[in-house]
Amino acid sequence: MATQMNIQQIFGTLNHRPVKVRRALFSVSDKTGIVELARRLSRLGVEIISTGGTYKTLRDAGLNVTPVSDVTKSPEILNGRVKTLHPAIHAGLLARTDDPEHAKELRDQSIHPIELLVVNLYPFEKTIAGNNVSLSEAIEEIDIGGPAMVRAAAKNFGSVAVVMEPAEYDRIAGEIESNDGQLSAETRFALAKKAFHNIARYDEAISAYVNSLGANEKLPTCISINAAKSHELRYGENPHQSAAFYGDFTSIFRQLHGKELSFNNILDLQSAFLLSLEFEKPAAVIVKHNNPCGVGTDEHLAEAYRKALATDSKSAFGGIVALNREVDAETATAMDPLFLEVVVAPGYAPDAVEIVTRKKDRRIVEVANDVRAQKGLDIRSVIGGYLVQERDSADISPDLMRVVTERKPESAELEAMLFAWRVAKHVRSNAIVYARGDRTLGIGAGQMSRVDSSRVAALKAADARLDLKGCAVASDAFFPFADGLLEAVQAGATAVIQPGGSIRDEEVIQAANHNNIAMIFTGVRHFRH
Repeated sequence: MATQMNIQQIFGTLNHRPVKVRRALFSVSDKTGIVELARRLSRLGVEIISTGGTYKTLRDAGLNVTPVSDVTKSPEILNGRVKTLHPAIHAGLLARTDDPEHAKELRDQSIHPIELLVVNLYPFEKTIAGNNVSLSEAIEEIDIGGPAMVRAAAKNFGSVAVVMEPAEYDRIAGEIESNDGQLSAETRFALAKKAFHNIARYDEAISAYVNSLGANEKLPTCISINAAKSHELRYGENPHQSAAFYGDFTSIFRQLHGKELSFNNILDLQSAFLLSLEFEKPAAVIVKHNNPCGVGTDEHLAEAYRKALATDSKSAFGGIVALNREVDAETATAMDPLFLEVVVAPGYAPDAVEIVTRKKDRRIVEVANDVRAQKGLDIRSVIGGYLVQERDSADISPDLMRVVTERKPESAELEAMLFAWRVAKHVRSNAIVYARGDRTLGIGAGQMSRVDSSRVAALKAADARLDLKGCAVASDAFFPFADGLLEAVQAGATAVIQPGGSIRDEEVIQAANHNNIAMIFTGVRHFRH
């Protein structure tokens, strides 16, 4: 495996020795840090070539810069569409300086090698993320020369280094300064890997955008998963499984305190926080093994937490708590006695921080960005490929809901039904949820039979000494027979909310009418496998 080889073994016949940086080409859309990098290289005698706006920025900063047109002996044309697509540039990037034949051809053509390429691409993704962006505007942000140069430099990492990210500038300049103007083979290879990844991601963004135009299908014709490794995890679901996070977790969730998040922590905190967002009122959600074991709402966040905990305080031990409001001192104090793996919330009041961070291992996570604004598909790997679906973002629709029983639900029952339905959407199927209008009372998850889920949920409520008399029950899918509904009725439910759609719906409706139960069909199923 490549990870077990030293750099000489990886490079093979390629140049694995340090490369002296004598000439650098700068061409960036993001000018962050570019002047300081150029200034540090100039002090070392590095010749700097530059294009268009980058050339102007560096020249205005008082730096000695060669315009790319002086190298190509050709002006930038077509409003800047063509400026670096020239043999004088690409031969300088692609020549193997350790190859005598390449060196001779460069001399014969009066072309000088370029050992460092500093480039970032037109902001295509940022442009198409804006509102009302026209196709012509998007097209002008498809970079041509930049990716071509990046591919050339990355391909020739034996002789050239390519830097695409301003965050890398200080480290690269520091290595050149401290290493007699040279960049190591390890650095060049690491930069090339990043460059190929960035180009693949850039091309995928363009492909996805173009394929979305005028398309009738909801899902793309082809899909590419391209994400950089963010960080290694201690292990996966179990200690014998290696694991890592790919993507940009910290742009959404920011850890403030505690041990590093585990594979299971990340899955659970996402599930918990997404469920907390189902409620407008202050809400608290406790999740264990990717299933909610308690949900509560109240005008006071601390009371919402107490309601959630009361559903199943035994299972809450070692769980994940998500809150949809800033954590105050009262809520922090209420949570403090319980062993919790993670607390996740939009923020923490200053006096709450001292309380929630008392336990050194408890992970405290702040939501840095609106999770609801995150776009994307639900993708799962299976043998031979991927299953891809839209995210289950369906909300309660008054247009689809209909009362199917003789008795309509009372206002308190309806409130409880809607509460239970929001929770059931986030429970593993088969899902049964008993609830009142502000809290869960019993949750049955992941059973092979809906009847068993009803029984489990009722047993949980009994263990917690919670009375189910007069409560509502939600089922994530239809009752295939009347037995599941009758199990809930026997437990004390007087109102039922379910999708409907069974061939035995009439039998289930008759059972509800016979027991004076109010029942609503939602017309929407919420399976969660």
